[in-house]
Parts: sequence; C-alpha cells; structure tokens
Amino acid sequence: MAHRYQYDVSELLQAVQTGGAESFIRKCAEGVVQALVDAESSVRIGAGRYERTDERTTQRNGTREKLLTTAAGDIRVEIPKLREGSYFPAFLEQRTRIDKAVCAIVMESYVLGVSSRKVDHLLQALGAGSGISRSEVSRICQELDSQMQPFRTRELSHTEFPYVLFDATYVKGRSEHQIASRAVVVATGISKTGHREVLGVKVGDTESEEFWKEFFRDLKARGLGGVKLCISDSHSGLKAAILAMFVGAGWQRCRVHFMRNVLARVSRAQEKEVVHLIRSIFFEIDADMVRKRYNEVVGILEERFPKIAPMFDQAREDVLAFSAFPAAHWKYIWSTNSLERLNREIKRRTNVVGIFPDDSAVLRLVTAILMDQHEQWQSIPTPYITPFQPEPEAELKTG
Repeated sequence: MAHRYQYDVSELLQAVQTGGAESFIRKCAEGVVQALVDAESSVRIGAGRYERTDERTTQRNGTREKLLTTAAGDIRVEIPKLREGSYFPAFLEQRTRIDKAVCAIVMESYVLGVSSRKVDHLLQALGAGSGISRSEVSRICQELDSQMQPFRTRELSHTEFPYVLFDATYVKGRSEHQIASRAVVVATGISKTGHREVLGVKVGDTESEEFWKEFFRDLKARGLGGVKLCISDSHSGLKAAILAMFVGAGWQRCRVHFMRNVLARVSRAQEKEVVHLIRSIFFEIDADMVRKRYNEVVGILEERFPKIAPMFDQAREDVLAFSAFPAAHWKYIWSTNSLERLNREIKRRTNVVGIFPDDSAVLRLVTAILMDQHEQWQSIPTPYITPFQPEPEAELKTG
C-alpha cells in the first residue's frame, strides 16, 4: 500500500532546482519521522491503518499533532491516539520538541550567559520558526546537572593545597515564595605544584559561620589537606569558621578589602596620601623590611590620621600573614584578587538571568562557569606560582 506521506519526486526535484533545498530537506525529514511513527504505532496496535488482524489490541482514535524542532527546521508529525491505553514514539523523548543538536546550542548559550529571549531569537534564526520558551530552556539546562555533580563532589586528595582562597558574591533568587539575596561562596586553591584549581561552590541564605563551616566540612571530607594559609576578607562569620576548621593554618586578610575598609574612614582629600602609605608596605621585598615599614606607617598614621591608626595596629598580624611565606608568592596570596576576577565573571553572567527560580538554578549556572575556568587553568602547563617549598622558619602546621 502506498504510504500516505509520499511526495511527488518531480516536485521535490523542482524545489531543489529553484533553490528550495531547505524546504526539500524539511519535507524529507518530516516524511521519514512520520513513517517511523506509523510503523511503530502499527506494531503497538497490532495492525496497520485500515487493516484487520487477530493480533489487534486496540483501535486508533484520531491523531494529535506534534511539533519537532530539528536541525532541518520545524517539522510536524501526527501521533495516533488510542481508544485504550496510550502511545508515544519510543524514539522521541516525551514532552520535548528539541533534538540533541538544538539542546547543545541551548546549553552552551545558557552557560555563556545568553538570555532566554536571545536564545529564542537564535533558534529562530537557525530555522526553528517556533522558537523556544523560557521554561523549555530551563528544562533542557537541567540536563547539565548530570555533568556538574561529579565536578562538585570530586576528590581533592590528589595533592595538597597550601594556599586556599575564599570569597562570596550575591545573586537574586526565589526562596520560600519571595525574592531574596542568595550567597554564592567559592573556594579556589593553589596546589604545592603551583597550579590553580576550583575547589568548591555552595549557595545559601547568608554568610553565617555555620554556613561556612558546612562548606569547609564538605571540602575536607573530599580530601582537602595541606592548607597552610587561608586568604579571605574579614567577614566575621568567614573568619571564625576558618579559625575553627583550619586549626594551625594562617589567615591572610585580603589587603584590598582592608584598604577599602580604611578608606571608608577618611575624607576624599586624604585618600591619595593614605593609599600611598599603605602601598609602600607592599613594595618591600624582605619580610623584616615589610614589618619595619608597617610599624613606620602606623607611627605616621597615629600622628596624621589618628582615627585609622588603631585599625592598622590591630590588623598587623592578619594583614602581614603573607610575609611568612616565600617572597615569590606574596603578590598571589596577599589578596583575593584572582578570585574576585572570577566572581566578576559570575556576576556578569548571572546578571543576564536577573532573578533565579531557585538555588539549584543558581548552582547550575555558577558551576558551569567554574568548570570552564577550572578547565582553562588545567590546560595551562606553566605553574601559576613557583612550586611550594616552604622555608624552615615559615613552616606551619597543616589544617
């Protein structure tokens, strides 16, 4: 029996000759998919259309149209409805109209921070005339989770990480039916071989001490060890968690955050002089000279800027913790600048989304960004810093 979706070959040939190749390919794809649907449904029913057999198990009851977006463009197929039971083609994923090539485009666009509206326009430009909805983008991107979970839970015991950096940024998301700030905390490490790695990420309500402790417990459970110096800002919850969870390791207060805190207490006219004084401490190349210059700066501040002098006096050990380590490493460990650059990239891409539907959506996008950065770091053969060889007087207990 002739198939009901046969096409006039002369018409198809004419379409190709007149430049209608796209239409020709789309019609061919539509015919092939429809033929597969009809053949499979006949097996499921036990009889072809208008056929009487003893093996028949049910009756056809009309059809429902299904729109599929494929690399050949949008095609429409008719799926038989049954009087008893249900049927959906096994070779088509239920509740989707997107083929794998389009899925790949959507996922990559999502990771690159392209908005759902722009993804919709992109697909239409590629021939998917029906476009794609925001909910469909979300559903497709959930498939990324299976790729990301192994990264977030991977073992960290393959090497030691003498230097570990911690920082947080905030995004907007829905929590308990309201929009709230969601803390995204990230940890990166510098291994004893001098290479950088992304160690972990977590999303939560706030940067409380317990929140950070839970994050640190997970890192340690995965094998994080050999920590000699933790670098972060002076957030009270973060600092308390570091001191409690990395006993014996040093803590370096980020000098950039410290400078911001200091400048917040002086007038704009005084900023230039104060900045020059602070920076002069970090120009020294010897640990003893660094401490000597720090003391000199405190003396100058007590005379000229008495309001901020106590801040310097109290923060001495925290700001100068880096000086107990090799001088070649100082510029990489006296601030969280490298991690802040990563956080700026996270903000750039999350700002496109605006408000996330839940924490899992935040974690999905941020993990994708971190995986990309981690792979870039791993592809660089040259160490970020010289391999870690602590000087005898600089050795600390590991945390």
